[in-house]
Amino acid sequence: MGYKNILKYLFLLVFTLSSFVGFSQSKKQQELEERRQELSREIKQINDLLFKNKSQKKSQTSLIEDISYKVSVRQNLIKVTNQQANLLTREINTNQKKITELRDELQTLKDNYAKMIVTSYKSKSEQSRVMFLLSSSNFQQAYKRVQYINQYAAYQKEQGEAIKIKTVQLQETNTALLKQKEDKQKLINDNRVAQKALESDLQEQQSLMTSINKNLNNYTAQIRQKQNEADKIDREIEKIIRDAIAESNKKKGAPATSSAASTGFALTPEDKILADNFVSSKGKLPWPVEKGVVKLRYGKQPHPVVTSVMIQSNGVRIATEEGAPIRAVFNGKVLAVQAIKHGNLSVLIQHGNYVTVYKNLSKVYVKKGDNVTTKQEIGQVFTNPSNKETILSFSIFKDSATQNPADWIFKM
Repeated sequence: MGYKNILKYLFLLVFTLSSFVGFSQSKKQQELEERRQELSREIKQINDLLFKNKSQKKSQTSLIEDISYKVSVRQNLIKVTNQQANLLTREINTNQKKITELRDELQTLKDNYAKMIVTSYKSKSEQSRVMFLLSSSNFQQAYKRVQYINQYAAYQKEQGEAIKIKTVQLQETNTALLKQKEDKQKLINDNRVAQKALESDLQEQQSLMTSINKNLNNYTAQIRQKQNEADKIDREIEKIIRDAIAESNKKKGAPATSSAASTGFALTPEDKILADNFVSSKGKLPWPVEKGVVKLRYGKQPHPVVTSVMIQSNGVRIATEEGAPIRAVFNGKVLAVQAIKHGNLSVLIQHGNYVTVYKNLSKVYVKKGDNVTTKQEIGQVFTNPSNKETILSFSIFKDSATQNPADWIFKM
């Protein structure tokens, strides 16, 4: 490999590595920006859905749940914004170092180019070149001298092109640096606003917690009572699903004592296709409401207000706007419409051996056996007249086992 090719290889390698690092940083910055925008939208939805009309009377537990939720989202927003600003600081430092290096390289190239121009000027006459060739001791030496003259001229041209490239790189890096500094300042300003809002939320949270702590035993009893009521509703839903599983196996002729009959739906070929399509949409299913924020997530967790009390959630509770329509999250068949003994109306939709459950409805637009399509309106969520809270409870089952809806619903 010649000297010229080595230089080209090294330049390409350095350019590729620096481009990869820049791409990685840009990708990370883009991911952080997307997350920041998501959190900003979530805070707006929280304000619109939970704090829009402060004249509506809410219980202190509901208020503290709402404010605690908003505090956690705003803290995440500040954290992500700080991560963005820190990444930009690293990128700014990298670009400042790169600008220094480019300036040094450009100056070296210009100095070398100037020396070549002087040397060329001193020996530019045709007579000097002819004499240089005629003074060769043999033909081979003359041929090599011709090659040298041509290579020297080509090298001069390459140096001139290298100066142009380095100049453009320097200009582009300077432009990128200015943009990064502007972006960082905007993030700093946004974070100041978010921090101020967080301080206000924390003061309100602290004030509510002081009041709740005075009657902690009463609030603890209320929380446990609500958990018992939720458990009763869940048991009724689970019984409906178990009965449906048993019925499907009975129709197929599976022995009542078999493990399949006790744990899973007996599927027809059409049911199997539907279930496979449901699984292939995991993480991409639409929300069951057009606008909503998750107030309670799936699984066992400490209560957001009284953290010493553990609560169990078989699904998610989504706060939405009054009169919000409920939508089926996927194609399927209505398994049941149930007037729950300890709650409001519920709709269960079967998707092969998966079931989605929509609880706390005031109106239902479908009946058992109806085929439904994705995003079809199936009912309307109930609004509590005493505190104006509009909460949908949403669950997903695989046969009789609960699933985490956040794994299935898009960006939940």
